[in-house]
Amino acid sequence: MRSRRGKTLSEADIALWRQVARSVKPLPGRAPLEPEPPPAPPIPTETSVLVVAGMATAKAASPGAPPLAPLERRLRTQLRRGRQEVEAAIDLHGMRQDEAHLALRGFLRREQARGTRICLVVTGKGGPAPALFGAERGILRRMVPHWLGLPELRPLILGFEEAEQRHGGSGALCVRLRRLREPGA
Repeated sequence: MRSRRGKTLSEADIALWRQVARSVKPLPGRAPLEPEPPPAPPIPTETSVLVVAGMATAKAASPGAPPLAPLERRLRTQLRRGRQEVEAAIDLHGMRQDEAHLALRGFLRREQARGTRICLVVTGKGGPAPALFGAERGILRRMVPHWLGLPELRPLILGFEEAEQRHGGSGALCVRLRRLREPGA
């Protein structure tokens, strides 16, 4: 199936569209669309397994995960002017999604335990060049913000946003970590 822009849609996109189309009530005076036959189950890929695993982990986490907030203006200014330093950094270049996700989780937990306030997560910018053999370019740049928003990592971080230009710009994220609470406090 092709989209309006001429791109070929994946089976997952088609299934999602059909699910959304079924939930829509037609306008008054219009006939409902005929339901299409159910599609064959999609073949699981590494990415879909990772997404399903991430969703399962997200559901297992506490439903009352703290909300994320952008970095304060004062902190951004201090970072830009060099008055506040990035205390730790991780470079995810060259890692597969599953490796990068595990490395990111371990890094954030370790740095929170050390008392780090500000850390840098370098994802890389991807590139405008066409990907070889159907691989997506810049996948970590798109996935890391999603991972940081998952309930499993939200207890670790206060917020994040794109890093200042001197720290990597759009190829990196500046993450503010929560303080680790002591058990008796």
